[in-house]
Amino acid sequence: MLTVGIEIGGTFTDLVCLGPGGLRIAKVPSTPLQPDAAAFDALRAAGIAAAAMDDFAHGSTVATNAVLERKGARLALLVTAGFRDVLLLGRQDRHELFNLRYRKPRPLLPREDVLEVPERVLADGSALAPFDAASFEPVLRGFLTRGGHGGVAICLLNSFADPAHEQALAALVQRVAPGVTITCSHEVTREFREYERASTTVMSAYVQPVVDAYLGRMERRLAEEGFAGRFSVMQSNGGRLPAAAMRRSAVTALLSGPAAGVMGAVRQAGLSGVRDIITLDIGGTSADVCLIRDGQPDLTKDSQVGGLPVQLPMLDITTVGAGGGSIAWVDEGGLLRVGPRSAGADPGPACYGRGGTAPTLTDAQVICGRIPAGKTLAGGLVMDEGAARAAFEPLAGQLGLPVEALAESVVRIAVANVVAAVRLVSTRRGRDPREHVLVPFGGAGPLHAAAVAEELAMTRVLVPPGAGVLSAYGLLAADHSLYDSVTRRIVLREGAAATLRAAIEELRSGLAARFAALGLAGEMRMDVALEMRFVGQAFEIPVALDPAALPALDEAALLASFSEAHARIYRQPADTARRAVEIVSLRVGLHLPRADLPGLGGARRLPAPVAGPALIADSTASIWVPPGWRAEEDAAGNLLLTRA
Repeated sequence: MLTVGIEIGGTFTDLVCLGPGGLRIAKVPSTPLQPDAAAFDALRAAGIAAAAMDDFAHGSTVATNAVLERKGARLALLVTAGFRDVLLLGRQDRHELFNLRYRKPRPLLPREDVLEVPERVLADGSALAPFDAASFEPVLRGFLTRGGHGGVAICLLNSFADPAHEQALAALVQRVAPGVTITCSHEVTREFREYERASTTVMSAYVQPVVDAYLGRMERRLAEEGFAGRFSVMQSNGGRLPAAAMRRSAVTALLSGPAAGVMGAVRQAGLSGVRDIITLDIGGTSADVCLIRDGQPDLTKDSQVGGLPVQLPMLDITTVGAGGGSIAWVDEGGLLRVGPRSAGADPGPACYGRGGTAPTLTDAQVICGRIPAGKTLAGGLVMDEGAARAAFEPLAGQLGLPVEALAESVVRIAVANVVAAVRLVSTRRGRDPREHVLVPFGGAGPLHAAAVAEELAMTRVLVPPGAGVLSAYGLLAADHSLYDSVTRRIVLREGAAATLRAAIEELRSGLAARFAALGLAGEMRMDVALEMRFVGQAFEIPVALDPAALPALDEAALLASFSEAHARIYRQPADTARRAVEIVSLRVGLHLPRADLPGLGGARRLPAPVAGPALIADSTASIWVPPGWRAEEDAAGNLLLTRA
């Protein structure tokens, strides 16, 4: 029986298969109008029958695209009286500080689809104004009858402290509009901050029908082709979930593709004993970077999709528009820019010969000779240097540059964009990139990695085998994972550690019960993270706890952990002797590891160390070794590039 991972990207769809016959890989063009079709194209290209698969793991951009393209369900949002404009007001920060035409990201639903509910719960969970279902029923019935909504999102004030009003309102909605999809905030996120919680709840309700329909189509077609194995889907937190559970928790599928790549990089680099890494995933549309410490990627609950906040644990991945399809252009000031607009999968870069005419980063690399002219890519695409030059000539004429000089400038600008993204996940978070190894993957990651490393004064780059399909491998490498978090303020005084241990055990036992309900059993791994701050501060810093140390945990150890995290970020110790410290929220993750997965290493690529300049052709990517660098293959099949 076979274990298969298929990841659908913006330009290509990748497949990795592990089984008795060894490793099989496939790469086919994505089909943006019908994404699931590319998954079955990949199976055919690899010669794999659905009935032969025992374990099928999948990741796609379906949820993310629904948000970015505003193609989700039409929703009604029910909020506490006085909070109708919570999504419109948002926060006062600006994503583009110096843009005089800046506008806040548009919410996923208009103001007329928001209805106020007469009720009020205080932050301690007590009811200031009770909810009267009988008197509110005529108002709700008229609102839903007029709207034609495909789903209802419910986000009442402070429901994380007591969800009773949300539960009663959900029951009323079910009576008034039987069969409508209902999403309650206390089932999505139990942390405070109304705007972020409302945004996350709405996004969950928005993508739920899209993801549910998508997975339903895949399940039906798999069944038609004889598949009877286990079907799981990648989450944005770096873990997998069975597809049936994902259909009820679709919002966790956001950014699942980039998350899969990170987990693949962690597993493959770990085979070489490398645990402190920075991943660099450059595909056709974007470049994604993530920092990993001691084999564990950082999680954040402050992610955004389409400029809208998502208050759920997600891998701390930063994305910039520096993919292979990123288009070069000149701004109003006459400066050369690269991205964020992309040629995507259709028509793609000009060198693909599919009708593209815009100059892209991939075209620039063909002109520079780092992607050989005439090279055949997935789907039979042959690199056409003449088409790449034709796409660059108008821009070269506008700037008064030779085509070759313009192409090199485009590459340097793209590298600078990636370097800025790496600094966001490293130096901006108190981490020195020089203490990490850069791990590039995706079709274009190994082409640019050494140049990115030089700009950051990094001296080591580790290129996994099959770098172009590493995200598909990451689907297989990922654990089955569940997370739960809750806002619970605990001031660090006598008895705080015992209160915290009880709260952690409550979350852990709830997650264990959910695992059992999914039919998943085995030796579990747990992680714990706290959100802590000085009493009176507005925002918190994340503090990780060692689960093995929980039985002996006391208030002094909690203060020491907070001080260490504070010093790492702000470069000065926390004054815990003069100011009280509190825990605001806690998060627990439970993981069922995949321990028996082999690496991607196969036939050796290099017989001996290679000194740059050199271009190493892999089956899924090209690796550029600049002057001053040396490449050597290790026993795990990884190429280690080192700089003198």
